Amino acid sequence: MEAKKIRSTFIEFFQSKQHHYVPSSPIVVKNDPTLMFTNAGMNQFKDAFLGNEIAKYSRVANSQKCLRVSGKHNDLEEVGVDTYHHTMFEMLGNWSFGDYFKEDAIAWAWELLTEVYKLPKDRLYVSVFEGDQGDNLAMDSEAYDYWKAIVPEDRIIMGSKKDNFWEMGDTGPCGPCSEIHIDLRPDSEREAVAGRDLVNNDHEQVIEIWNLVFMQFNRLADGSLKELPAKHVDTGMGFERLVRAIQKKSSNYDTDLFAPFLAALEKKSGKTYGKDEQTDIAFRVIVDHIRAISFTIADGQLPSNNKAGYVIRRILRRAVRYGYTFLDFHEPFLYELTGLIAESFGDIFPEVRQQQEFISKVIYEEEASFLRTLDNGLKILDQIKTELKGKNETVIPGKTAFELYDTFGFPLDLTSLIARENGLSLDEKGFAEEMEKQKTRSRAASESETGDWVLVHEDSGVEFIGYDFLESYSNIIKYRVITDKKGDKYQIVLDKTPFYAESGGQVGDTGWLISDADKIRVIDTKKENDLIVHFVEKLPSKPELRFSAEVDREKRKLSMNNHTATHLLQSALKQVLGDHIQQRGSLVNDQLLRFDFSHFGKVTEEEIAQIEDIVNSKIRENIPLGEQRNVPIEEAKKMGATALFGEKYGDFVRVITFDPNYSVELCGGTHVPYTSQIGLFKIVSEGSSASGVRRIEAITAKAAETYLREQENLVKELQELLKNPKDLKKALEALIQERNDLKKEVESLHQEKAGAVKGELLKQFVENNGVNTLIAKVDLPNADSLKKLAYELKNEVSNAFVILAAKVDDKPQIAVIIEDSLVQEKGLNAGQIVRELAKEIKGGGGGQPFFATAGGKDLSGLENVVAKAKELYL
Repeated sequence: MEAKKIRSTFIEFFQSKQHHYVPSSPIVVKNDPTLMFTNAGMNQFKDAFLGNEIAKYSRVANSQKCLRVSGKHNDLEEVGVDTYHHTMFEMLGNWSFGDYFKEDAIAWAWELLTEVYKLPKDRLYVSVFEGDQGDNLAMDSEAYDYWKAIVPEDRIIMGSKKDNFWEMGDTGPCGPCSEIHIDLRPDSEREAVAGRDLVNNDHEQVIEIWNLVFMQFNRLADGSLKELPAKHVDTGMGFERLVRAIQKKSSNYDTDLFAPFLAALEKKSGKTYGKDEQTDIAFRVIVDHIRAISFTIADGQLPSNNKAGYVIRRILRRAVRYGYTFLDFHEPFLYELTGLIAESFGDIFPEVRQQQEFISKVIYEEEASFLRTLDNGLKILDQIKTELKGKNETVIPGKTAFELYDTFGFPLDLTSLIARENGLSLDEKGFAEEMEKQKTRSRAASESETGDWVLVHEDSGVEFIGYDFLESYSNIIKYRVITDKKGDKYQIVLDKTPFYAESGGQVGDTGWLISDADKIRVIDTKKENDLIVHFVEKLPSKPELRFSAEVDREKRKLSMNNHTATHLLQSALKQVLGDHIQQRGSLVNDQLLRFDFSHFGKVTEEEIAQIEDIVNSKIRENIPLGEQRNVPIEEAKKMGATALFGEKYGDFVRVITFDPNYSVELCGGTHVPYTSQIGLFKIVSEGSSASGVRRIEAITAKAAETYLREQENLVKELQELLKNPKDLKKALEALIQERNDLKKEVESLHQEKAGAVKGELLKQFVENNGVNTLIAKVDLPNADSLKKLAYELKNEVSNAFVILAAKVDDKPQIAVIIEDSLVQEKGLNAGQIVRELAKEIKGGGGGQPFFATAGGKDLSGLENVVAKAKELYL
């Protein structure tokens, strides 16, 4: 059975059991501070488990895109080394929200695996929670009895809390689980050792394929367990492992999920998968990682140096590094696999097909950039090798290796490999210590303690009324305190609220909560999953009172101006630059709007002018807001509504229209009633935001008027400075030309002075054991003159060893240059020498073995530099 058929069979099976199929949510998580990526199939249903919303369907099934490369679930280092861990994987799951429980979940799982997929029963084992004294939990006898009616008791394994009690996190819904394992070993091995003895022992052929979680409890912040009001089922089956079992393969990578990718790599590299373990690991790393990279980019997360973006960049670089080292790929290659991604997954996850060109271009640019980094790292390693040999040392310090990793993104294993090739070793313990120090710093910066919610009024859900009202009378449902290194933060949830929670790029509202006893400032409003949380300066003294919730009207109005302008801008960009434009991120607040979009070239001044003209014309047209709420998603698509890739839309959506022929978008933000309220639109900057992404920043209304007035005043000031010329542009051009002429004249004088200095220095060389040494103090106009002088002296004198202590713009500098042959024969190293001498001027520096420079703070120390150098080298 092909993988695609296996997936569709799962979905159809549970549809036959009255489950509603729900598409996968984005792999990149938004509005959830506890998660960076979707790491389990249940993530999109978290609010239903938490009780923040009522589930739309009591029974659900789907295939969810997941990524496990950070936090508690971090499989990255195992990926490629073994044959069953992955970064990106699909999680097949079925859920019950207060409907069926253990009996049906167990029965259906067994029916699907053995009767539909025809997996052999004698290769399957199941596990049951054995209980835990610490949590005062008894054995899950209910699940045991249901399993006992289906399988022989010798195939039921008792599992510890670690293996058979599933928790969402440190707090939240949790419960016992039953895992289903399969033994894929040959019969001869099965006869020698029973499969039950290898369950949960990291055996590559005895693996878990399905986990049935029975949500019964809520873990509180104090560690105690509380019974949930309704019991739920949450199951997760690793699709890749299931395919492997059904297709009777010994490795996930031998299935038709990965075979086309491996074949493409074999063709490109000229190497064969299955011949060499190191090469095989590289193959597996690449074909796994290209999936994770492609899906996250498709869902809106671009590689970067921060948070989720850094994780994706790290995955991409790991793949490039393996290709570079073991498959001899010294040019970009990953991007060529995106066509296979679109072909393999485009039916179930259409976003990878729709964005294939964009994904390919982003990956290409990231690859090219990192390959340059690898080249730079190799040059730095060459310097390190030379310095070590000069000291007769053979171990690269752990701190040095960590700096290569942390500063230049140079992987430890590549540093280690190159070290071995050159007869050197690596202080891996020292590297690990530096890594741990960084992790400790990171943990210290991010540690926080979240208190339990304190209930005030009955929790019957939260109603957002902010589209229609900016004030309301509300009750506090619950509040809590979050403590971190910066102090306490206070959060409040209201039964109804006019405060817009940060979402879709628009910042959260601020304002006040007012009662007879308190006036409390709301400093921000955010979503935690689908819960609207108000961040306040303090907790109310009497939270049980009724509060007047009042939004800051002026701030909301300015934010609405900028949000509507963003919609007008996106349509103008498509009109001017092309239909390939896709939103890649945005920021909307009361000060400005920032819009990131897919485009691979700079937007020209002429194009910016066109875009501004279009937006301002739409503002002057005074187009009324068209708002439609609860529109069926399919109907919205037929209307041509623009959707944002990476956003999870429900069955019903909100459609915002400003002229049906111009701007129709799915949007949950707040907008102006008429475009004329925006007043004026002005782009203030355009530039690159990430690979294949441009960023425009713009302002509206009063901010735009103030900006134009400031520009006008600046022009007037320039005119006054230039004595009010008739043609300001010509006057400035003449001034610039005059400056350039004077600059050339000054440079000529500098060269004459340097030439005279060189003539005097050539007379001061001292010959000593075949080395012509010059140690001197000089006064030069700039750093370029110092470098040029050093090289000219080296070129005119054989076997030159030159140390120059220079006064440059009233600052101390040192230059050391050495004939290449002396570096090898005499063991001289310019980098080491300049670092030692730089201590005399309270500075530091470095460079290559034949040329190095240093700067410092103490100009008076130049005399000491000369004296110390003469003492050491003359």
